[in-house]
Amino acid sequence: MARFRVLLLSLSLLFVIQSVLSISFYLPVRSRKCLREEIHKDVLVTGEYEISEQPNTKTNLKITDSSGHILYVKEDATKGKFAFTTEDYDMFEVCFESKSPMGRVPDQQINLDMKHGVEAKNYEEIAKVEKLKPLEVELRRLEDLSESIVNDFAYMKKREEEMRDTNESTNTRVLYFSIFSMCCLIGLATWQVFYLRRFFKAKKLIE
Repeated sequence: MARFRVLLLSLSLLFVIQSVLSISFYLPVRSRKCLREEIHKDVLVTGEYEISEQPNTKTNLKITDSSGHILYVKEDATKGKFAFTTEDYDMFEVCFESKSPMGRVPDQQINLDMKHGVEAKNYEEIAKVEKLKPLEVELRRLEDLSESIVNDFAYMKKREEEMRDTNESTNTRVLYFSIFSMCCLIGLATWQVFYLRRFFKAKKLIE
């Protein structure tokens, strides 16, 4: 029982740490800044952004994957939310681009809060729909979090196996190349010995 409580406390602490993923930065006028993040397959991603307004300045927001597919786009963005579900493990890019015809404009402050996986789920809505008690909601949250952790470990194990297979394949190829190189060197050395022997015999330096 004590171990179970420790596990619940650890998972709760991990959940709290993962939930605080807020980024704030300044975007100079007529510039572009992008944020990249790797996300697993079939993961819900939600985000909320707020951009400080400046006169005669427009800021566009675009979210794309590594293939260039647009997942979310907003022109003249000031404040809003977005959500999408990943179709495959990929690198996603969130780009803010500032445009202004004026020369000198103060930098815009951008606040971005992105969540994915367990963090992005609205457990209050789930509790209302399924009529769950607060303790049941917390247990559901911990169950989803533990499942997410297990999936992450499974993915890491899969990547480790792929890297090990690649390493073994590379070592095998290097071994074969080394053997081929040694055979070539031995063959060249043997040819040089016979060539020099015939040469010296032709010059009557040896019998």
